[in-house]
Amino acid sequence: MRLRRGSALLGVVALTLSACGDDNPTRAFETSGGVLPGRAEVQLEGTLSASGSSAQESAMTAWIAGYRGVQPDVTMIYDAIGSGGGRQNLISGASPLVGSDAYLDEEERAAVTRRCGPGGAVHVPVYIAPIAIPYHLPGVDELNLSPEVLAQVFARDIRTWDDPRIQQLNPAVDLPETEITVVNRSDDSGTTENFLEYLHAVGGQAWPYEPDPSWPVPGGESAAQTTGVMMVVGATEGAVTYTDASAVGELDTARIGVGDEFVAYSPEAAAAVIDASEPVDTGVEGDLALEVARDTTASGVYPIVLVSYHIACTSYDDADTAALVKDFLRFVVSEEGQQQAAEAAGSAPISEQLREAALQTIDSIQGG
Repeated sequence: MRLRRGSALLGVVALTLSACGDDNPTRAFETSGGVLPGRAEVQLEGTLSASGSSAQESAMTAWIAGYRGVQPDVTMIYDAIGSGGGRQNLISGASPLVGSDAYLDEEERAAVTRRCGPGGAVHVPVYIAPIAIPYHLPGVDELNLSPEVLAQVFARDIRTWDDPRIQQLNPAVDLPETEITVVNRSDDSGTTENFLEYLHAVGGQAWPYEPDPSWPVPGGESAAQTTGVMMVVGATEGAVTYTDASAVGELDTARIGVGDEFVAYSPEAAAAVIDASEPVDTGVEGDLALEVARDTTASGVYPIVLVSYHIACTSYDDADTAALVKDFLRFVVSEEGQQQAAEAAGSAPISEQLREAALQTIDSIQGG
């Protein structure tokens, strides 16, 4: 890869950000400087291969197309093999940049230092989206599910759609006797882990399982990756699953109980859960991993949400790789990049304060 310098101007965007109260959605990302690292007018050449989250696939397709207009001589490749596979590729060195719907766990953070150096890897939130609960039930186009009943359905304790526990939440709906077929991911999945984190937080005794990238409940049906799961649901009457909302298609989706109301998914309702979320202490300076507040009861919030990251090394042996990773990430978190993802995948654009923090983290990545 070669760097071809254009004009000598370096664009700098200044933002004035006022401090908010304790409920500030981005309080964990506030900085004192108020100046964003700008995009140098530098034309790059080369190939950057990334892999990981299948939930990000639609957004990545949009980002790659948009980035081609900014850097036409860069070839960007993304393999949507799932979040678990992406994280393993970062650890092994197979991918210098990965997408993941879950942050690196303690064991992975230790392992990644072999490729990324002692500074490890950083998480940059790039994709905030609801995890929808699509179901295939002809004649039922509205469905309310409380957290406990949702947990009982996916734990396979509720076996038919006319179960009194579901009927009580939907008194005006004529629910059929159809058997419920729970369809889950067969591969390790960040979407699975995010959904299990929600059920673990709100399901109480109805959900005895710990969060994990692998589905813990035996029985039901399974398929690999998002597209495989949705194909099974679309072909199976009575089926229900969890998926990134961008993959729902024509299927109906359940409204989820939050406090005293039932909330339909939307990008805005999903983004609102970040208001109550806290940073994760990964031990890496500038890291932006989040502990999402799954058990919020705030009005209008859709709590089954996926916060998906791009994970990059804090340091690369090769300066050219570092330059490509940083430039692509700057585009992804830009207002333009976030809007392209929103249009393609229905995600919620990140806030200005989170963008500022992300750009500073990206700027800290070293190479060579």
